[in-house]
Amino acid sequence: MGSSGNESWSIDLFKEYFKFSCAHFLIFPDGSKERLHGHNYQVSVEISGDLSDRGLVIDFIEAKPVVRELCDELDEHWIVPAEHPGLKIERLGDGHTAVSYGSARYLAPSEEVIELPINNTSVENLAMWFGRELRRRLEERFGHTQVRRLRVAISETPGQSGVYESTDAE
Repeated sequence: MGSSGNESWSIDLFKEYFKFSCAHFLIFPDGSKERLHGHNYQVSVEISGDLSDRGLVIDFIEAKPVVRELCDELDEHWIVPAEHPGLKIERLGDGHTAVSYGSARYLAPSEEVIELPINNTSVENLAMWFGRELRRRLEERFGHTQVRRLRVAISETPGQSGVYESTDAE
């Protein structure tokens, strides 16, 4: 059941448990940085696509665990922007990771550090990483689903969100 004209369908996912708590610091354009601190991030997702012959874009029961899985993977970790040119990340042989920026040097157990392929840990970049990874996992697991548009919003505090949206070229 494809769309005709300008019709579209989507599902919105927002659950209280679509959340994760992480430590991070933002690096500003002038080279300064925030102190290491944390947020309780909240995630909401909109998935748009063609309506299946069963009248679904994608089954809520299929999509919710994928969002939660990503939240659980990030939860209670320190997120580090692996692509920031001024940040040095060194996995040490003793099971620890050293992170250096300017005169600051941090040491943490490696299993508590997640290096994300982003250049800064802004909420916009987190939404981008989350959205790209969510799309990849949805397509990998439910190839029959045709995700036309994906929108991910991640808030670090109520009323303050970064939004990522990707649309398939038709």
